[in-house]
Amino acid sequence: MRVIAGRAGGARLTVPKTGVRPTMDRVKAAIFSSLGDAVIGGRVLDLFAGSGALGIEALSRGAAAALFVDQDRQSVSAIEQNLAKTGLQARVQRADVFDFLRRFSSEKFHIIFADPPYEKTKSGEAYTKLLLENESLVRLLEPDGIFVLEKCPSERLPENELWRVIRSKTYGATEVLFLRPASK
Repeated sequence: MRVIAGRAGGARLTVPKTGVRPTMDRVKAAIFSSLGDAVIGGRVLDLFAGSGALGIEALSRGAAAALFVDQDRQSVSAIEQNLAKTGLQARVQRADVFDFLRRFSSEKFHIIFADPPYEKTKSGEAYTKLLLENESLVRLLEPDGIFVLEKCPSERLPENELWRVIRSKTYGATEVLFLRPASK
């Protein structure tokens, strides 16, 4: 896996050995093509960050700041190594994403990425449903912000009053949703 474009373009990224399904380069390229200039100068939140590939790509392409959140120790270590390799600066927080969303409220973000595991949570619920029903997530997004959610294409999108899908595209085993708050 590598950074595709920008200041750190071409840099190879470290990927944790377990618990990560890396976003393919063609999917990452499509996401950033769709985001266009929205990345430049924006603040990015990368949830279920894994190797940090999406947030690092955003920083490389001109995002002003990024915060990476993942509960896995190996993932946090990989993100820190990848930031050092690319010479990019960002904050990394080791935390359960849903605990983080419950207690974090000190800033808003222009772009929020979430690439949760495709399997269900320990309680049996789908990550997509839990994210789309999370009111704290909506509050963390700037009024003109975009929530980019990756999910399994076979997973049905639950009915939802908090978000509206502005774009959806399937790339093999990944469906990428671009969402805005429904009230905007």
